[in-house]
Amino acid sequence: MWCHGQRLVPVLMTLSLLFLVVMPVWAADPEIDRLLQSPAGKDWVTNGGSLTNQRYSTLNQINTSNVKQLKGAWMTRLKGSGAAGKYSFEASPLVKDGVMYVITGNDDVFALRAKTGEILWEYWSGIDQQISTVCCGWVNRGLAMGEGMLFLGQFDANVVALDVKTGKEVWTAKVEDYKKGYYMSLAPLVIDGKVLIGVSGGELGVRGFVAAYDAQTGKELWKAYMVPAPGEPGSETWPQGDQWKTGGASVWVTGTYDPETNLTFWGTGNGGPWMGDQRPGDNLYTSSVVALDASTGQIKGHFQYHQNDSWDWDEVSPPIVVDFQRDGRTIKGLVNVARNGYLWHLERTSDRINFVAGQPFVRHNVFKGVDPKTGRPDIDEARKPGTNKTAEFCPGLWGGKDWPPAAFSPRTRLIYIPANENLCTELTGELPKPYEPGQRYTGFSRNVMKIVEGADHIGELQAWNVDTGKREWTTNMPGMSQMWGPVLATGGGVLFAGGTNDRMFRAYDAKTGKILWEFPMASGVTGVPVSFQADGQQYIAVQSGWGVDSARMQARLNLLFPGKYQDVPQGGSVSVFAVKGP
Repeated sequence: MWCHGQRLVPVLMTLSLLFLVVMPVWAADPEIDRLLQSPAGKDWVTNGGSLTNQRYSTLNQINTSNVKQLKGAWMTRLKGSGAAGKYSFEASPLVKDGVMYVITGNDDVFALRAKTGEILWEYWSGIDQQISTVCCGWVNRGLAMGEGMLFLGQFDANVVALDVKTGKEVWTAKVEDYKKGYYMSLAPLVIDGKVLIGVSGGELGVRGFVAAYDAQTGKELWKAYMVPAPGEPGSETWPQGDQWKTGGASVWVTGTYDPETNLTFWGTGNGGPWMGDQRPGDNLYTSSVVALDASTGQIKGHFQYHQNDSWDWDEVSPPIVVDFQRDGRTIKGLVNVARNGYLWHLERTSDRINFVAGQPFVRHNVFKGVDPKTGRPDIDEARKPGTNKTAEFCPGLWGGKDWPPAAFSPRTRLIYIPANENLCTELTGELPKPYEPGQRYTGFSRNVMKIVEGADHIGELQAWNVDTGKREWTTNMPGMSQMWGPVLATGGGVLFAGGTNDRMFRAYDAKTGKILWEFPMASGVTGVPVSFQADGQQYIAVQSGWGVDSARMQARLNLLFPGKYQDVPQGGSVSVFAVKGP
């Protein structure tokens, strides 16, 4: 026995050492933490460029003088993932140390060499194509990065961690049961060793929440529900009974973060079912921005953009974290371009969100105005649909701006808004069918998109001064096209955005809105443009792949103007541009 043991000891030691060698050790990454809290420069390491979601790059090599020389450096097709027209490519590429990471509308992840487009590794999600509980389209809006890993939310309501060097799965955490209607379409947010993510599915009777997971292990750390249970603050704004269990308040887009207060801000969706007269009350925290303590998930403040939502005006975006001037003082601000067609200026504090100002940025006939102290809208009840009641309202269901994010440039002090003007909706409500997990739970019988008589355009790119609250310029999109293009602002005074049905990817003068350059893409561009630097050269990258909401609006426009709007080719690629080529 002793001799046998003697022989085993060195073998066991060798195996232990081998285990230590092959098993990666993940630890906090101070460089990533620093990059997340700074405006994007050489690298682009989070969905919004930084945790403020300003979508601003300090790089200025590409500028108003030379942007006309911009040419394609490379384009890589992402294995035809969008060829069937089922998916939309709406993500922001991430770039770190010369490697680009992109995700498709089917949750597949690719690592590419940023200068050439060479694929370094691939991760196939294996998502069941027959999942029927994805309410609103096969979309993934991006990845998160930290501690040597990439993080993604999947349609089957799992959050997954991948080794950034190999693409191998490190851990998977079940967030909810997708068979009950829960799914995820947004990029996670990494804060101080935690992975934060929200759930979607409000049209299927879910109860929205944001949850946090340990970045190294996948263990759930906290969960914050966006519809309060009886007895919790805000529960008095819901009717008695169990409606809060199916109350909606989905979380569609990645939140923002303020390190000074350790608060993270998330936008919430409309209530469920759609018609507000079926759930009397303000219905907190639907159609709101909610401030959460990033360490505990405790709700520290909120601002509700409109009460008792009956227009499907999800607050799809979180507010941009940006300080602004007002009445001679600097306000620690939150600025949101809301789906309800209003531009909101708010103040962030450690324990509440204060109203500062709100005004329409597109044609609006629902709000008669807002209370100058509280910001609460005064609703024209004739413009509010209800059960067996029809109402026409502007902006329509897709709002003045849907999910495509705005951008802010500290250089110009302007907020850049991809807007849709002159569109309205006629909506008739009805009682929904009894709730069944995973089934539609909306409650409307008629939904008709309309255009304002005499309108000469739809899509716009707008610029608003964050300090004065005034519009500086507007550029109309050509050919009566809608605008579904996320915006990138750069230190060179150039904006980049796609989003039109002519498939053009464009550059604009950040001060005037003048179109400086355009490039025809293989498909429409609904991806988020980013900028990065490799070997001293600045590049612009964007994914193309038209689908889901942009395609649905295109189909509706074809009903209004038969034959005018040709189908936009489907896509599924990432393209990179530079002034001097690769």
